[in-house]
Amino acid sequence: MATIFVNKERVDIAASVPGDTPLLWVLRDNLNLTGTKYGCGMALCGACTVYLDGQPTRSCSVPLSALKPGVEVTTIEGLKSKEATAVQAAWEKLDVPQCGYCQSGQVMAATALLASKKRPTDADIDAAMTGIVCRCATYVRIRAAIKEASRALG
Repeated sequence: MATIFVNKERVDIAASVPGDTPLLWVLRDNLNLTGTKYGCGMALCGACTVYLDGQPTRSCSVPLSALKPGVEVTTIEGLKSKEATAVQAAWEKLDVPQCGYCQSGQVMAATALLASKKRPTDADIDAAMTGIVCRCATYVRIRAAIKEASRALG
């Protein structure tokens, strides 16, 4: 049985869950945390982005067996920082989502960026958001929302 922490809660993963099961499916199917989305299954689109020990990671490509015991997994449901609050408020204010499918990955990546760099440049934003695909192409609104959130953080 693997023990991890998901959104600060201890989770004991049953020994019956195969080690090659991607973290994404453990989150969605075993823990019913469905905010993290399945997009491509190959870590190319970013819809499945979560934090592993604070680092944005594509959960569809991380097998359960690769997780170190006690790792802290943060999903969109557990994202509760001042940066997250600012990002989510900016997303709402600027009406960023259209279909919404990529938004948890977008918000996770944008929050991580602002946690590490309070005043990101366009190049910083591009680097942080690379590979988080928005099929509705709201990239202009995403960039504007990240800048809005940055301003809101002071």
